[in-house]
Amino acid sequence: MNIQEVLTLKVKEAVNTIYKVDLPEVEFQPTRKDFEGDITVVIFPMLRMVKGNPVQIGEQIGQFLKDQVAEVNDFNVVKGFLNITISYSYYLNFFNEIKDDQHFGYVEQKEADAVMVEYSSPNTNKPLHLGHIRNNLLGYSVAEIIKASGKKVYKTQIINDRGIHICKSMLAWLRFGHGETPESTQLKGDKFVGNYYVAFDKAYKEEIAAMVAEGVDKKVAEKEAPILLDAQEMLRKWESGDEEVVALWRTMNQWVYKGFEVTYSNLGVDFDQYYYESDTYLLGKDVVEDGLKKGVFYRKEDSSVWIDLTDEGLDEKIVLRSDGTAVYMTQDIGTAIQRVKDNPDVKGMVYTVGNEQDYHFKVLFLILKKLGFDWAENLYHLSYGMVDLPSGKMKSREGTVVDADDLMEDMTRTAAEISEELGKLEDYSEAEKRELYKIIGLGALKYYILKVDPKKRILFNPEESVDFQGNTGPFIQYTYARIQSILRKAVDTKVSISDTIESSEIELHEKEKELLKQLQIYPDTIQLAATNFSPALIANYTYDLVKGFNSFYQNVSILGEEDEKKKILRVQLAKKVGDVIQSSFRLLGIEVPERM
Repeated sequence: MNIQEVLTLKVKEAVNTIYKVDLPEVEFQPTRKDFEGDITVVIFPMLRMVKGNPVQIGEQIGQFLKDQVAEVNDFNVVKGFLNITISYSYYLNFFNEIKDDQHFGYVEQKEADAVMVEYSSPNTNKPLHLGHIRNNLLGYSVAEIIKASGKKVYKTQIINDRGIHICKSMLAWLRFGHGETPESTQLKGDKFVGNYYVAFDKAYKEEIAAMVAEGVDKKVAEKEAPILLDAQEMLRKWESGDEEVVALWRTMNQWVYKGFEVTYSNLGVDFDQYYYESDTYLLGKDVVEDGLKKGVFYRKEDSSVWIDLTDEGLDEKIVLRSDGTAVYMTQDIGTAIQRVKDNPDVKGMVYTVGNEQDYHFKVLFLILKKLGFDWAENLYHLSYGMVDLPSGKMKSREGTVVDADDLMEDMTRTAAEISEELGKLEDYSEAEKRELYKIIGLGALKYYILKVDPKKRILFNPEESVDFQGNTGPFIQYTYARIQSILRKAVDTKVSISDTIESSEIELHEKEKELLKQLQIYPDTIQLAATNFSPALIANYTYDLVKGFNSFYQNVSILGEEDEKKKILRVQLAKKVGDVIQSSFRLLGIEVPERM
C-alpha cells in the first residue's frame, strides 16, 4: 500500500471520528514548492459534507494523522490545504523494496484480454516520410506502454497495397522503367517505386497542359488525360485478376516491402501481424447485409446502403454503393471484425491515424457498437497532429516529402557534428563513434516527437532536438551516461552497493528525498500513460527525474562522501535513477549509451 492509499484510509477515519461523517473520497495534490511538505490533502471538497472553518478542519485532521500514522512526521495548514511531511524512514523503506527490482514500474501480464494497436499502415507506392515517423513512434510506444501496464498487446498494421495510386506507379514503371529494378539502380525498393509515382504525376500534368493548350477545359482534361485513363484500366484489370497485371503488382509490392523493412529496422519498430488491403477490401459486405436485417442500416431507392447517425450528432453515412461495391467504411468494419476472429482474446483496439480522420473513426466506432460487438466499447483513435518543418508542408506527388531514411541519416550526421564539437570522444573507435551518433541522433528525433501531446501539431526542428541542454533526448542520454560513469568509478573504488541501508542508520538529504519521491511515481505514470495513450507523459516524467538527479548531483557529494553508509545509498540511488531512465526510454523506443 503506497502512502496515498494509507493516507486516504486514515483521513476518512479522521473525518468519521471527529465529525461523524463518511467521506466518499479524498483529494490529494503534490505540495507546492514554496510550502513545507510532501503531499497535500485538499480540504475544500470536504466542506460539502463537513461544516466549519477549512483551516480548523485541516488542523484537526493533521493532528489525527500525526498521532495515528507512523509515516507522518509533521503537518502544516495553509488556507484550505493540509500539507503533510512524510518521514525519511518511509522513503528509505520504499527504496529498499525497489532498488533491486529489475522490472520496477512494470506490471506482469495477468489479464487474458488483449489490446491490438495499429500503426504505420503505409501505401505501397512511396517510401515512408516524416509523417509516418510520428505515426510509427506513437503507435510503437503506446503498444510498449500498454504492455508495461500489464496487458497483452498485438502490434499490427494494414498495408494499403491496392487502388489507383498503386496502379499509377506500376503504369509509370511500364512506360518509363526500361526494365530497371532496385538492384540494378542500387535504390531501396520503396524509393525506387516512389520515383515512378512522381514520374506518373509529372507525365499526367504534362498531358493536362497539352490538352488545355488544344482548347480542352482543364477539369475535363484532368479526368480524361490518357495516362490517367490507362491507370484506371489497369485497376480494372487488377480487380478482374489479369495475370500480367497481378504479377507486376506482386513484384513491385515486394520491392516496396523490402524497403519498408529496412526503414522499420533502422527506426526500431516492429509488428506482430500484417493485414493487406488487397485481402480486406471485400470484407464487411456480409456484415452490411446482416445489419440491414437488424435495422442498423437502411437501403435507398438507388439500392445504396446507409446508416443514419443524426440522432448521435453525426450525419448519414454510406456503407455500400448502389452497384454493391464497398467503401472504405465497409472495409474498416470488416477488418475490425476479422481481427477479432483471428485473435479472439482482443477486447480493444487502438488506431494510430492522423487527426484528419477523426470523423471517420467516430462513425466507425459507433457503427460497430450498433452492430452489437462488445469489444467496440474499447476502441480508441490515437489521433495526432501533423509534423511540419520550417520549410513548409510535404507533397508526395511532387516528390517534396521529407524521406524517413534521409531524416534519420541527417539526425545521425547532426549528432556527429555536435558531439565532435563537444569533444570527449578521443578514446572511441570509429565504429563506436558511428554507433553513438546513431543512438544520439535517433534518440533526439524520437524524444522530440514523443514529448509532445499526440493531439498537438509539431514544428520539427532537427538542430533544436539534438541540443545537449533542456528537454531533449541527448540531455537525458547524457545524464544516463554520467550515472554509468559514477557506477564504474564506484566499482573501481570498491564501494559496496549491494548493502541495505536501514532507516535508523541514516538521515536523508532533502535532494535525496526529492529524488525518491520522483522514483515513487514511476509506476503510476506508466498506468496513467497507458490509460491516456500518451508517451508524452513518460517522456516528461523522465525529464523531471533527470532534472531531479542533476540537482541532487550538484548539491551532494556521491563518491566523495566520507560517511560510508551515505556513500552507498547515493551510489544505489544513482543506479536506480539510471535503471528507470533506461526503462522509461525503452517504452519510448529510445536507446541509452553507456558512455558519451
